[in-house]
Amino acid sequence: MDKNKKYNRIKLILSIISSVISFTVLFLFVFTGLSGELLRVVENYSNNGYLQFLYYVAIAGLASSILFFPLSYYSSFYIEHKFELSNQTFFAWMKENLKSAAVGAVIGVPILLIFYFVITTYQNFWWLPFATAMFFFSVILAQLVPVVILPLFYKVTPLENEELISRIKSLAKVAKLRVENVYIFDMSKNTKKANAAFTGLGKTKRIILGDTLLEEYTEDEIETVIAHEMGHYAKKHIVKNLVFGTISSFFTLWLIAELYRMSLPWFGFENLTDIDAFPLLSLWAMIIGIVQTPLSNYLSRKYEYEADSYAIAITGKKEAFVSTLNKLTDQNLGDREPHPLVEWYSYSHPSIKKRVAHIESL
Repeated sequence: MDKNKKYNRIKLILSIISSVISFTVLFLFVFTGLSGELLRVVENYSNNGYLQFLYYVAIAGLASSILFFPLSYYSSFYIEHKFELSNQTFFAWMKENLKSAAVGAVIGVPILLIFYFVITTYQNFWWLPFATAMFFFSVILAQLVPVVILPLFYKVTPLENEELISRIKSLAKVAKLRVENVYIFDMSKNTKKANAAFTGLGKTKRIILGDTLLEEYTEDEIETVIAHEMGHYAKKHIVKNLVFGTISSFFTLWLIAELYRMSLPWFGFENLTDIDAFPLLSLWAMIIGIVQTPLSNYLSRKYEYEADSYAIAITGKKEAFVSTLNKLTDQNLGDREPHPLVEWYSYSHPSIKKRVAHIESL
């Protein structure tokens, strides 16, 4: 077994183990009554439902972090070092995780408060105002990511390569995209992998390039990567994903709400607003996610093929794009030819073998 396949096989197994353990622990947490015991503990510290809910989530979240720490360490630190992909020290890795937890808390607390408000106020119809609130929240968050959140984790600076900037702006003009600035971020401080992306919405929309991409790839190769990303905009994938995601989130929350209400008596709960019953929402979300994952990945792979076609049409640099995909696969230890079932279920991008064959056929 080659290095790429071994790495991806280990990551897949760890992902499955993590999912199975997460579901099992959460189920036992409710089924054994530990959820109720935790609620009775927090009730001793406050009579306010909102505070009780926040205390409950904080303690449960801390316990979960401790429980899953060995698996997290093995998956995201040990394995990455074993396969020579990580540049992080253990303390840097811990710092990044703590920072992520802090940012997650800042974002998560308002969401938790909104959720508790709507479920106690609207009862059986809580899912509708909550889905609406999350739609607007996600739009605001998407605008904040490049200007507020990303700089918390990386040093983001304007790209100084005038030739590359000129190429990118020429591509943007053809794609009818407004690109004010192109940025680089110090991806190499954490990993040897390479990446590039569009991020943000409206005035915060920008192109960001990992410094590992700039160091290892030619300007022609980088140009094809950017052209591919622009293809998602030119082919209206962003709008389609927004529409599909909005419809999906409303439907999913409605389905979760119905299943949650139906399953309350199975575990001895009487009210929708019982805080110790809320983990059932996560259990149903996990089950629904298992069904939704292959559908969303199928659409994503379809969009990737379309963006690849656009990149070739707009640049005419087929060889450079194929070279880029091959180099990215080697650098990121991607599996060139994963098992068809694994690709169908869990891959948001087609395998490199299929992408290259598609590009060659254009």
